[in-house]
Amino acid sequence: MKLTLMRTAAFLAGTAFVIIGVMRGEAGEVLEKAVRICLECIGIG
Repeated sequence: MKLTLMRTAAFLAGTAFVIIGVMRGEAGEVLEKAVRICLECIGIG
């Protein structure tokens, strides 16, 4: 019971942080950085 409660609390906290990040527009920034890193790795950027 205690473990289930802890898992549920962690899941809800993680979900809340993801929603807050998306609302702040951070998902787009992360995508831009990921694309830039990938292009640098293959030598295009």
